[in-house]
This record gives sequence, C-alpha cells and structure tokens, in this order.
Amino acid sequence: MNDISPIRSVAILGSTGSVGTQTVDLLRAELHRFDVRVLVGGRNARLLAAQAIELGVGRAVIEDLAQEATLRAELAGTGIEVAAGREAVIEAAGIRVDWTMAAITGAAGLAPTLAAIRAGGAVALANKEALVCAGELMLAAVRQAGATLLPVDSEHNAIFQSMADGNRGAVEKIVLTASGGPFRTMTQAEMAGVTPEQALRHPVWSMGAKISIDSATMMNKGLEVIEAARLFQLDETDIGVLIHPQSIVHGLVFYHDGSVLAQLGSPDMRIPIAHALAWPRRMATPSPRLDLAAIARLEFSEPDPVRFPALRLARDALRAGGGAPTILNAANEIAVAAFLGRRIGFLDIATTVARVLDHLGVRRCTTIEDVVELDTLARGSAEGFVVACAA
Repeated sequence: MNDISPIRSVAILGSTGSVGTQTVDLLRAELHRFDVRVLVGGRNARLLAAQAIELGVGRAVIEDLAQEATLRAELAGTGIEVAAGREAVIEAAGIRVDWTMAAITGAAGLAPTLAAIRAGGAVALANKEALVCAGELMLAAVRQAGATLLPVDSEHNAIFQSMADGNRGAVEKIVLTASGGPFRTMTQAEMAGVTPEQALRHPVWSMGAKISIDSATMMNKGLEVIEAARLFQLDETDIGVLIHPQSIVHGLVFYHDGSVLAQLGSPDMRIPIAHALAWPRRMATPSPRLDLAAIARLEFSEPDPVRFPALRLARDALRAGGGAPTILNAANEIAVAAFLGRRIGFLDIATTVARVLDHLGVRRCTTIEDVVELDTLARGSAEGFVVACAA
C-alpha cells in the first residue's frame, strides 16, 4: 500500500539518463501524488519532450544548445517553457521544489546539484561525483540551506536504511558490496585485451556507459567509498568493500554490540529511487520480489587490489584529502572516455589516473572555484597521458 502525502513538487536533473528514466517510470504510476515541475536533459531532445508532455511539466531544459530547436519544435503549442544551455540548466536546478533528483553524471552535475541544494528541500543524490569532488562544500551548503540529502546509489541507500534508527554513535563500520563487474574472474593478462563492448556488458545492473566502465574497473566502488565517508561522516578505515556477485545485499552496518543490519533487494535501481522519492514513507514499485529459496546462496569475497587498483587509488585519494578526490574523478572521466573511444586499453584507465594523481600531488581545494580549476587542470593532465599512451 502506498503512503505518500501530501502532493510533492519534483524536479529531475538528468531525466533522459538511466536513473532519470527510471525515476520517470515511478512517477508515471503515481502522477496524482506528484507535481513534476522541471525536467533537465542532456542531448536527447525528443525523449525529454515526450517526458515533459507525459508528466505535464512547466519547464523543460536541454543542456546541448544544438538540440534547442528540436526541443522547441517538439513542445510547440504545449505551453511548456523551453530553455537550453549550461546556464539554463543551473538556473532550472535552483528552482525551489520539495524534491529534486540530482542525476546528471560526472563533474558536469556539480554546479546543478549545488544549485538544487542551495534552494533547500530534499535532494536525492545519484551523482556521486558531487560529494567526491566537492564533499565539504556540498555538505556545508546542505547545512546552510537546511536541505536534506537522500542517497540514491543502491549501496548508500542501503546504509541509509540500515541506520534509520538514528543510533549513529553505535556504528562500528559499514560495508559496501560490489558485483565485481564483468571481469571479476579474469586475470590481468585477459583484461588487457578487453573491448569497450565487453566492458559495457554488466552481468547484473543496467546502467549508463560511464558507470558501467567504472563498475568494470571498480573505480565506481572507490568513488562510493569516498561518497560514503562524506555522507556518513566516517573514516576511510571504517568503510569496507566486499565482492557480492548476486547483488542482493547492497550494504551492511556493523554495530558495537555485534549486530549487523543489512538491506536486501533485487538489483533494480527503482527500489532505492522509490525509497528516496517517498521518504520518509514508502511507495510501491514493480520491481521483482526476492525469492531467497530460489537464490539459495549469497557469496562474498574480498576485492583483489592487484587486478583492480582503482579501488586502492580512491582510498589513497580519500586519505590524502584536499583536492586529491577531485583529481581522481577528473582523470578517471578522461581515461574512461578515451577507453570508450578506443584510444587506450582497459588497464590504461587506472594507470592514467595513477599518473595524474602522482603528477599533480596534493592540492588545496576550499572553494567551488578551486574545484573547477583543479578539475580542468586534472583533465588536461590526463589527456596528455592519454595521448602519450596512444602514441
């Protein structure tokens, strides 16, 4: 039985991406409970227009200026306000609503997410890079605006649910689970020759291209460790990672009394999205229900830091502090794009990130301008290493 009241105003930043489209799916079934006011998309103008018409939004914004004419044509006569470009995205993100889905991937989501936080209300965070690149700035903005951060990543949402009693002081450690990606059992020699097509075929989850590659390298889990440290105010040593190929247990919280609370669910992003959308209540989803007898066994193992060095690099960046996580994320985005463009090999992704971290060292990063400047510097450095590697 659904229990969501009163009607909640909603904005979706990144509505045409993987998380965004699944959010739209959930809203579609409960439109009488939600007032969807703003949709922001990246490049898919036709999908954005279809979503805007179906959900009856007031404003639709496309980031790609080249798609503005298409969006205007698709929405002609509907009365829906249309805007385009980076500044329009940030402006739309700053419109005050009760609940905002922040699902613009990568560092591109930083400024829109910050704008949504500063507007107050609840911000469902699917953009882990916002806390990775500018964690302290984001959290300071949350405190200043009186906003609420609701984690949407399945692992962080699992921890959030498992700490719902508010007894934070009794937590000993948390554990994030990882599927291990498509190359979980491969040797390094085998991984050296994998193609983008192979890396994009995740064995469990349906995700966008960038996050699928991050899952294959386990950088995704490294970024999640940094995000968890920010969200739950934990030291790096208090955050564990376990490989769990079934992707049924999404996160575990260990308490001082020996109790362990875990959140289980089918590997379906609509579950954590729905939890954030309805919070502090619950709403129904069409997600498959667990049949533990049919699943029969749940397996766990430690990740291999030799075959998957990205996780170690992320932990090192978290311990180093300052701008190291910003450098890590920027270098990784460039390296992943280069791999998808067949300019470097799969193993070169982590190698590129390591080289950039070593080259730039620890930098101060205390303002949003610092973050943007360091992000640009790290991207340029990474591109230089990519060119050298491809030569």
